[in-house]
Amino acid sequence: MPNFSTQAVHAGEERPKPYGALTTPIVQTSTYTFADTAEILEFMRHKAAGDPHVRDEYGRYSNPTQSAAEIKIAALEGGERAVLFASGMSAITTSLLALLSSGDHLIMVSGVYRRTSEFARSYLPRWGIETTFVPIDDPAALAAAIRPTTRLILTETPTNPYLRVMDLARLVEIAGPHGILTAIDSTFATPINLCPLAHGLDLVIHSATKYLGGHNDLLAGAVVGAGEIMDRILAARGVLGGVSSPHDAYLLLRGLKTLDLRVRRQNETGLRVARFLEGHPAIQRVYYPGLPSHPDHEIARRQMTGFGGVVSFEVAGDLDRTSRFMDRLRLPYIGPTLGGVESIAQQQAIFISLDAEERREAGIADNLVRYALGIEDADDIIADLDQALAGI
Repeated sequence: MPNFSTQAVHAGEERPKPYGALTTPIVQTSTYTFADTAEILEFMRHKAAGDPHVRDEYGRYSNPTQSAAEIKIAALEGGERAVLFASGMSAITTSLLALLSSGDHLIMVSGVYRRTSEFARSYLPRWGIETTFVPIDDPAALAAAIRPTTRLILTETPTNPYLRVMDLARLVEIAGPHGILTAIDSTFATPINLCPLAHGLDLVIHSATKYLGGHNDLLAGAVVGAGEIMDRILAARGVLGGVSSPHDAYLLLRGLKTLDLRVRRQNETGLRVARFLEGHPAIQRVYYPGLPSHPDHEIARRQMTGFGGVVSFEVAGDLDRTSRFMDRLRLPYIGPTLGGVESIAQQQAIFISLDAEERREAGIADNLVRYALGIEDADDIIADLDQALAGI
């Protein structure tokens, strides 16, 4: 099997492509026509037989540009099939609705993306689905939370923003004997740093808006898995309608081709920046799985090939001092995303709420900064951090 860089460039790409084009075209159409009744009947026979190569019918079900991106993502994750969505949240919510029914029980690891947690707390109960939250580092609590009605365990690795890392081998060991499906949001890791399916998990979910796209110019999500599970998720997408546009799929194909190069650069810079910050007197604490001080360092070292391009840290001081540090930064943009070629920093507490009590309830310290590294030179990033810290 080709290596990541080769897969990222070539997987899912037809050869030759239509019109002799080098890049996969944007097939910008909402529907597909048939020459005559005989062609419709032939299409229906292939569709009824479950032919995976059946031609396209309507844009909510499939699109050639979208299909190329799905094949590429599946190849990178080592999965049988990928299904593309309009956003990462659409991928998560559609998967949960496809796999869970009234009376089912979901286990969710604490620290997952707050909108994922919100969906479990505020929306799933409307359909009679109960969720139990367990700590990411407590296998005993995870095992104790399992019920006869537990159908799915959803985790995230690394988590946002404290970059906690789930022990995937232990997760599979606990879930396996009960026949419980396991799913992971692997957005922060990317398939370059972690391939969860190889560790025995059933589903991998990505906000493709982030690293997979890599240029902060698209919204997309993806789910990767195999067999009947993916059939259910694909069918649910067709009903719920969270399909990616052909243009976003094209941009995603463009971004995926450099994924390996970008993530490896961000891994290298991430470790350098984390080490610099950990040694700086104006920094209270650094959260980065590549540092021995991180609580999950040994797990990350064992199951990941790189530690990622996000470094979270606490500035020594309060909300206002941290804000002054943010305002002194010259290189990164300030915003609520990550994974692109441009560095983006965020004082998360301010984005969550202006109310101090609500911030405490969310578990986000006022002095926490999440720095999502781009592909700029590491020396320039460190020099900018140094001058910003010196001025507060």
